[in-house]
Amino acid sequence: MKKLDLYIIRKFLGTFFYAIALLAVIIIIFDISEKIDDFLERKPPLEAIIFQYYANFIPYFINLFSALFTFIAVIFFTSKLAANTEIVAILNSGVSFRRMLRPYLISSLFLALMSFGLTNFVIPETSKNMQEFQKKYLKSQRKANMNNIHMQISPGVFAYVESFDMKNKSGYRFSLEGYHEGGMDYKLSSDYLRWDSITGMWKIENWVKRQIQESGEIITRGQQFDTLLNLRPEDFAVDVDDAIYMNYRELRDFIDAEKMRGSGNLMKFQIEKHKRIAFPFATIVLTLIGVSLSSRKVRGGIGFNLGVGITICFAFILFMQVTTVFATFGNLPPVVAVWIPNFIFGLLGIYLLRVAPK
Repeated sequence: MKKLDLYIIRKFLGTFFYAIALLAVIIIIFDISEKIDDFLERKPPLEAIIFQYYANFIPYFINLFSALFTFIAVIFFTSKLAANTEIVAILNSGVSFRRMLRPYLISSLFLALMSFGLTNFVIPETSKNMQEFQKKYLKSQRKANMNNIHMQISPGVFAYVESFDMKNKSGYRFSLEGYHEGGMDYKLSSDYLRWDSITGMWKIENWVKRQIQESGEIITRGQQFDTLLNLRPEDFAVDVDDAIYMNYRELRDFIDAEKMRGSGNLMKFQIEKHKRIAFPFATIVLTLIGVSLSSRKVRGGIGFNLGVGITICFAFILFMQVTTVFATFGNLPPVVAVWIPNFIFGLLGIYLLRVAPK
C-alpha cells in the first residue's frame, strides 16, 4: 500500500507544482510586458528585479491560484488513471475506495498547510519587500488624498478631518471631540494640522477649543500648538489591500484597534482574517469533489471531466464572492460568509463520494 500511496501522492503533487510553475512563468511574462516602460525609465538593477521583486512576487500568485490548480491537478491525473483503467485495477485488488482516498487527503492537507503558511506568514513578509521595490522603482498607485475621515482614536475621543494629504502629511478642517457618559466634554476645531516626523507630534494651527463644564462653556483660541495624539498619518490611509502586509497576529490586533476606532473598512478586514483559514480548507473540499468526479471512466475522457470540474470550481469561487458581498454590504456575519461555500460544497463532495463507483 505504501507504493500505491507514494504513486498517487507523487502524481498529485507533481501535476500541481508543474501546473503552478507554468502559470508562474506566464504571469511573470505578462507582468514584465506591463512594467517594461517603468523598468527602462527607472533602471532598477537586474538583481533587484529578480530577487527583490519577482522572487517575492511569485509566492502571492502561487497561493492565489493554489485551490484552483489543486482541483485541476486532481481532475487531470485521476482522469488519466481512470482512462487507463488503473482505478479499476486498484479497486479489484481489494483496496477500498475509502482507502484509496488516503493519499489524496494527505496531499491536499499538505497543500492546505502550505497555503495557510504562505498566506499568514510568508506572503506578508515578501509583500513588504516587494512594496519597497515598487516605491523605489515603480510608479506608486496609492491615493494621495483622503476625504471626510471620521474615527475613534481612543475610548470616548473622536477625530474628524475633511481632507488629508498623505504626501505632505497634513490635513484640513480638523476636529477632535471628547465624550463621557453625560455628554460632550470638549471640542477642538482647527483649519490645519500637520505631522512632525521628528518630534512625533501634531501641529494644530488656527484652532478653537470649547470646554463644557457645569459652570458653563469656556472658549479658547490660538494660532498654533503641538500635541500628542493616538494617531499617525498612516491611519488616515487605511486600505483593505494593506492586510496583505500583516501576518495573522498583526491582522487580528489591527482589527481590534479598528473596532475601537469605528473604521468603515472593518468588515473587509474581518472577511480577510477568516479567509486566511477558510481558503486553505477549500483545498481539501475541492480535492474530494475532484476525486469523486474523475474516478469514473467516461466516454468524454479527460476533457469532459476537466470541463465539469472547472465549472464546479468557478461556481465555488463565484459563490464565495457573492457571500462576501452580502457580508460587506448586508448583515451576513463574516465568518458565515467565508465558511458557507466550504460547507455547501463539502456536502456536495460527500454526496459525490457516496455515488462514486467503488
